[in-house]
Amino acid sequence: METLQSVAHFEQLKNEGKVIFVFSANWCPDCRFIDPFMPEVEEKFKEITFVYVDRDQFIDICVENDIFGIPSFLAFNKGTETGRFVSKDRKTQQEIENFVAQQ
Repeated sequence: METLQSVAHFEQLKNEGKVIFVFSANWCPDCRFIDPFMPEVEEKFKEITFVYVDRDQFIDICVENDIFGIPSFLAFNKGTETGRFVSKDRKTQQEIENFVAQQ
């Protein structure tokens, strides 16, 4: 999974094609829960770029996009938001795959 480098990088990626931003933090237990199976999710959906966003490093992006709970997923296709899976709840692999499949 690619890691977001800057706000400019966020703007560039969201306009390029199908991308899902994965908002997370290293101190978040529910975020660590999804780590083992995210490579499998990425493998199933190769047409989508997955980008890790450190919530603490990019708090302004979180606020601008109403991301207050983590882990959360924000999907774009060529600059248009196509979906969001945003909550503070722990997410299962099946829930994440169901969301990604709709993008």
